[in-house]
Order: sequence, then structure tokens, then C-alpha cells
Amino acid sequence: AGAGLLARLGPALGEVEAALDVVNGFRDRPAGTLRLNVPISASRLVLPRIVPGFLAAYPAIRLEVIAEENFIDLLVAGCDAGIRYDERLEQDMIAVPIGPRTQRFTTSAAPAYLDRHGRPQHPRDLLGHACIRGRFPSGVMTPWEFERDGEVVRVDTTGPLLVSIGGGVDLAVDAAIAGVGILWLFEDWVRPHFESGALEPVLEPWWQEFSGPFLYYPGRRLVPAPLRAFIDYIKTPAGHW
Repeated sequence: AGAGLLARLGPALGEVEAALDVVNGFRDRPAGTLRLNVPISASRLVLPRIVPGFLAAYPAIRLEVIAEENFIDLLVAGCDAGIRYDERLEQDMIAVPIGPRTQRFTTSAAPAYLDRHGRPQHPRDLLGHACIRGRFPSGVMTPWEFERDGEVVRVDTTGPLLVSIGGGVDLAVDAAIAGVGILWLFEDWVRPHFESGALEPVLEPWWQEFSGPFLYYPGRRLVPAPLRAFIDYIKTPAGHW
């Protein structure tokens, strides 16, 4: 009964909070708390280039970032907005581009591993290699996807290490550097290791591009002043890729 009551009261309380936020319109600078729910990859690859400048520009705003891989109901979780890597969102959601507009999935491995086991020339060659896999909290394991000249190839790889997508990715990277196998991951995550030589790009002509992330928030409620300030900031040169 209590859970049912909370479910009924939640949206109403949210509207009360949003109405009280009107006071922010009389301030010189917006104040309050902004709560964002983001995937771990966004907290690592997108927000570090935005958050310091945003907090400096709006010192009265407190930013709370919840980084996880589960897709949640923003309102039930008490969050103002979230970040996703797919523009297909629930009904009544508004999406705003944030971060780099295109990214790539890369495959890579330690040079020592490739010296021992050979360098794949086609995605199907990965079936004969040790691959480091990732699994979403839902249990889903997506196939590795590649594309070249309009040809799309999906490979269900196997290997000695399986990690949770999000919290386990750093372990996967360290294992790849140590020579455990081939890694499939966002280019921005592994680029420093390409530059240092710890990891060597594999199948680069086949790396598939995908759209950059979006900030999303409910369109059916008043936008709180801290969120409006954040949206405005990521549209400025300082917060724009």
C-alpha cells in the first residue's frame, strides 16, 4: 500500500518541487541540485570535459552524478536528466546532443599478444582468438559489430575473460594490455593506450561509427533551473565538442 501511495504521490511531489524552483528566476545565478543518471562511459569520457567549467560558471549549483549501466525511470529515481548513447527514448522525453557527435568501436590488443597469435585481417578471424567480452547488467551480451564499404559483420566472440560493462571495463583494458586477448571498446577509452603503444589497433578499416550521446529529460514537466543552466551550458563553445 505504501509503495502504491508513493507511486501516486511521486509525480505530484515532483511538480511541487518544480513549482518552488520558480524562485530561481529571481536569482542572479541559478541555485540548487542537479541530479544526472549516466552510464559509466559517459562519466569517464564525456563529463570530465564539461563538469569543471559548468561548476565554475554556476557556483550555486550542486551536481550529483549517479553512474550506472541500468536504464532507469528518471522521475522514480529522483533524477532530473540522464545520458544515453541512443536517441530512441521513451515517450515525452526531450534529447539534446552532448559530447562528441560521432564515436567508434575499436578492437585492439597488446603487441605481444598479436606477435604470438597473429593479426586478424577480417572480423571472422576473431573466432580463432581469445577475446575479452562484456555483459550488461541485464545479462545481454551483444555481438561485436564491424562495418566496411557497406558490409556489416557481427561476430559472437569467445574468450577467457568476461566483465560487467561499466564497472569491469578498466579490468578488461588492463587485461588486454597484459596480453590476455583482444578488446572491443570505445575509441576514446583506449586512445591513450594507442598513443603509448600499450595497445595496438586491430581491424581498423572495419571500425564501426555510432552516434554520440544525448542528454535526455522529461518534456512534460517544468525544467528546473539547474537543469536549464546545464542545457544552456552544453550548447556554448565551452561545453560543446
